[in-house]
Amino acid sequence: MHFNLQTAVLDVLLLWILTAPHEFAHAWVATRLGDDTPRLQGRLTLYPLAHVDWLGTAILPFLTALVGGGFLGWGKPVYTDNSKLRGGLNGLALVALAGPFSNIIVAVIFAILTRLLAGTAPAVSHFFLSGVVLSLYLAIFNLLPVPPLDGSKLLLAMRLPMVVYRELSQFGFMLLIVAVSFYGVGRWMNEWSYLGARAIFQALP
Repeated sequence: MHFNLQTAVLDVLLLWILTAPHEFAHAWVATRLGDDTPRLQGRLTLYPLAHVDWLGTAILPFLTALVGGGFLGWGKPVYTDNSKLRGGLNGLALVALAGPFSNIIVAVIFAILTRLLAGTAPAVSHFFLSGVVLSLYLAIFNLLPVPPLDGSKLLLAMRLPMVVYRELSQFGFMLLIVAVSFYGVGRWMNEWSYLGARAIFQALP
C-alpha cells in the first residue's frame, strides 16, 4: 500500500482553513433565520479552533488521505433549534445548504488567487489550486445524505420520519468510512471535484 504523507498533511491543513467558513455559513444563516443557538455556542465566528472536531478535522482526514482512499473529514457540527428557525424544516434545509455553498464560493476565490500568484509565487499558487479541488470535494462530500453530513438534513426537510433518521445516524460514521475508503465513493468525488475546478478556471477571464 502506498502512503502519501505530504498529501495527507497538506489536505488536513487545507481542511482546517476551509472548515471555518463552512461552519460559519451554517451559523450565519441559522442566525438570520431567527435561531440564536449558534451565536450562544460561540459558532458565529471565522476562528478555526471554534469549528474543529478532532476526529473529523484531523485524525480521519489524515488517515484516509494517507492511504489514498479518498478524503473523509468534517468540522464540529453547528447545532440549531428547529423550533426557532423560520420555516422549520425548510429553514433547516437552507442552513444545511449554506455550508456546501460556502465551499463553492471559497473555491472560486482560491481559483482567482491561483491565477494571480502563478507567476510570482508558484508554490503558493499550487497550494491554492489544491484548495480549489478540496473545497469542491467538501461541498460534494457534505451533500451525501448520511448523518451527520449536511445532506442528511435535506432528508429531514423532505419529511423523512425521525425514527428512520435516528436509526441511520447510529451507523453514519461507519457508512461514510466504508463508502469512501473501500467502495470508490472517494475517487468518484475526486473526479467530480477536478471537473468542477476545471469548469471554474475555464469561466475565469
